[in-house]
Amino acid sequence: MLNLTSRGIAHTCDGMTRRDFLQVGTLGTIGLGLPEFLAAAQRGAVEPSKDQRNCIMIFNLGAPSQLDTFDMKPAAPAEVRGPFKPIATKGDFQISEILPKHAEVADKFSIVRSCYHTAAAVHDAGWQMMQTGRQFNGGVNYPHAGAVVQYMRKRRSDLPSHVVLPETMGRGGGNLPNGQAGGFLGKAFDPFALMADPSEANFKVPDLLPPASLGEVRIDRRRRMRAAIESRMQQLEASESAKTMDENFDSAYRLMSSPQAREAFDLSKEPRAVRERYGMHRFGQCCLLSRRLIEAGVRFVTVNTFLTVFDEITWDIHGSKPFTTIDGMKNIVAPMYDQAYSALIADLDQRGMLADTLVCGLAEFGRTPKVNPAGGRDHWPQCFSCTFAGGGTKGGRAIGASDPIGAVPADRPANPGEIIATIFKSLGLELHAELPGPAGRPFPLVDYGVREIKELFA
Repeated sequence: MLNLTSRGIAHTCDGMTRRDFLQVGTLGTIGLGLPEFLAAAQRGAVEPSKDQRNCIMIFNLGAPSQLDTFDMKPAAPAEVRGPFKPIATKGDFQISEILPKHAEVADKFSIVRSCYHTAAAVHDAGWQMMQTGRQFNGGVNYPHAGAVVQYMRKRRSDLPSHVVLPETMGRGGGNLPNGQAGGFLGKAFDPFALMADPSEANFKVPDLLPPASLGEVRIDRRRRMRAAIESRMQQLEASESAKTMDENFDSAYRLMSSPQAREAFDLSKEPRAVRERYGMHRFGQCCLLSRRLIEAGVRFVTVNTFLTVFDEITWDIHGSKPFTTIDGMKNIVAPMYDQAYSALIADLDQRGMLADTLVCGLAEFGRTPKVNPAGGRDHWPQCFSCTFAGGGTKGGRAIGASDPIGAVPADRPANPGEIIATIFKSLGLELHAELPGPAGRPFPLVDYGVREIKELFA
């Protein structure tokens, strides 16, 4: 494959780097064009009045223990209730003492304590279910909720419609697709992934801005050269893959040449006090960057709290290496998450952005009701908690309930389809509008009969 920013080096499609894709123009994302958007709106697939709505999906890789965070069971036996005490909040619920800053903004978010799914108790199966609303089967890879939004809503600016911070998920142990892609909508609807740590002192966006060796004049010259070459390639241009490549090249060029994109990703524009309020760690700076991106016109930001469940301290508290102990959660994971989440909610609220920005805190499953022999908790998809703030939802409430030991839903069970439907409802999408699936088969945004968690909006 020809690299138009190289010194005459040709590359093949095999083994292409992300940088190579940007340089030839095959990196980037496309939004629904204006004619398609207007047609979709005319069919009632989107609500124009909610076009200003956005979503920040915080995905808690590793899965927080519901019993040690949002669904305390102080009356349960010691091996169930764990070592932490519940504390009062500004909402009508209690949460764990390891999340004190959440308590201060609890009137802004609600907890759904009766989430569950029926997939295998492996991380990547849960990642699929909770980000797409469906379990992959029959060779069908469903699109991430952000990819669906990108397809259904026109692009607002030079920035992509869907961004993943700091990068897409790594290994989950099940060797399955993780659900963080365009799925059957195609590669054009994969998210733009930052692939960098915004907390680092020399933070740069490797795939957003042009190579330092190229000035704007040289980039424009290459663009004109490419246009001249492609005008001679009518046969190639007739193919669908070439058309997609053209669209992606234009998208990548817009990103590389956009002052707005540079501004949005430049955290040095933020006062030091604001950055420190979020926390000078990777997750904190990703949360701050998500707010900046929403302000700049990005519709959907997915923030991964961690990149993998292996060899780093995460919510995956099995109790022994290479996983995390309950003390590791208490002393490292919870303080980091507590600081950044509460800062994001408060910041969005103070800026008048929370009403139009849904912030959902999701995870692939919960943890076992009983503490295991290693002093941790294992995988448990039968019951867990998720949080929702802003975007038309009401705060300060606990919705649904688990049984006395946090093992199964006892009231108002909520499955992944309903959780994704809640996101789409907040963003003004018709839940049963159809997407173009494999072999021309239409797929509704969520399965027929599935609805949003209405209690969040009431």
